[in-house]
Amino acid sequence: MKWFALSLGIVVLLLQYRLWMSADGVRELGRLEEAVQKQRAENETLANRNAQLAAEVRDLKKGVTALEERARSDLGMIADNETFYQVVPQNNDNDSSRTRTAAR
Repeated sequence: MKWFALSLGIVVLLLQYRLWMSADGVRELGRLEEAVQKQRAENETLANRNAQLAAEVRDLKKGVTALEERARSDLGMIADNETFYQVVPQNNDNDSSRTRTAAR
C-alpha cells in the first residue's frame, strides 16, 4: 500500500510539472488567450469598417446626392448647369530663377 501511494504521488507530481512547465501547459494557454483578444479587437475594427461600407453602398443605391458626390470627387464630373473653374498658381520670376540656378 505504501508503494502504491508513493507511485501515485510521483504520477501527480509529474502531471503537475507537465501542466506548469511544458510548452503545452499554462504558458500556451496565456499565449492563446492573448491571441484571441487581439483577434477579437481586429474583428471589431473590421466589423465597424464593414458597417460603414454597407451604409455607403445603401446611400449610393438609394440616394442621388451620394452618387453625385462620388462622381464629383472621384471622377471629376460636373453637372450640365455648372461651370468649372480651374485655378492655376501664378509663377514667380524669383522661383524660376532659383530653379535655373540650382540646375546649373
